[in-house]
Formats: sequence, C-alpha cells, structure tokens
Amino acid sequence: QGFSSTFTGERRPKGDRIFEALGATDELSSAIGLAGEFSSEKGHTFVDQLHKVQCMLQDVGSNLATPLSSAREAHRKRTSFSEKPVLELEQWIDSYSEQLPPLRAFILPSGGRSSAALHFSRAVCRRAERCVVPLVQAGEADPNMAKYLNRLSDYLFVLARYAAMKEGKEEKIYIKPEP
Repeated sequence: QGFSSTFTGERRPKGDRIFEALGATDELSSAIGLAGEFSSEKGHTFVDQLHKVQCMLQDVGSNLATPLSSAREAHRKRTSFSEKPVLELEQWIDSYSEQLPPLRAFILPSGGRSSAALHFSRAVCRRAERCVVPLVQAGEADPNMAKYLNRLSDYLFVLARYAAMKEGKEEKIYIKPEP
C-alpha cells in the first residue's frame, strides 16, 4: 500500500526521505561490491578495506532506519554511529595520497575497470550523501554518518587513482574542446 516500517516500527510512505537514503546507501554498497570484484581480479590489497566499508554501510543503514524522532534509547544505542570510522577513512586517504602524483588537471572516470568502478562508486556515494544530509539537518540521523559518506567519496576517488597507478593504466584528463 506504499508504506514501509522503520526499525522503530513507525510506518512511513515508501517515498519518505529515509527510504530514499536507505536505497542510495544500498546502491552504494552494491557499486563498491562491483568495484571490489574488479579490484580483486587484479590482486589489489585494498579489497579488504572495501569489504569493511560495505559493513560500515550496513551500520549507516541501521542508523538511517532508526529516525531519532521516534527512537527509544535502546534503539539509539543499538544503531549509534561513532566518529571512529571517519578517522579510519582519513588515515586510509592519507596513506594512498602519499603514494600518488599530484593532481594537475581534472580526471575523467577512467584508468581501467577497477579504477572506473571506484569512480562510479564515488559518484553513487555523493548521491547517498546528498540524501543523508537533509536527514541530519532535520535531526533524524547521526551527523557522523554524513561525515563518513563525505570522507568515503574522497577515499574512493583517491583509491580509484591508486588502482589506475598500480595497474599501469592511464587516467584520462579533461581537455576543454576548442570552440
């Protein structure tokens, strides 16, 4: 009948912002799963990190499915989201960034299948973040989730560049067309 339930038991329309954010987060996990499969085929050591990210996205989903406006303390404890995963992403970003040449131009999603799939995941991540931010601003979701998604898109960008470098694939750069 066009309604679904949150973790708190509250019935909301399927078009509610919460379910939009949940769907975007699920799509992000699927995109990362595909990128992980391509990366695994190439023997990349960061595949375990991608799996950990997918697990964290399950926690993001749990928090999203528990709107703070209807959550009891037991719900909040069970689905809380800390800043620790955000800090871990920042460490990973720094680690890979140190190994990359500096950016001198805009990069187009490219650099082989692993890299392109990671760029695609980054774009999906940005959309998921755009869905989550209004929920955070409305006081329905934990602000650490929005921070996590923000840093996750940066991580996926850096990782895409790293994958291209490790595979010896060329990153295509943006070239302004002549008028």
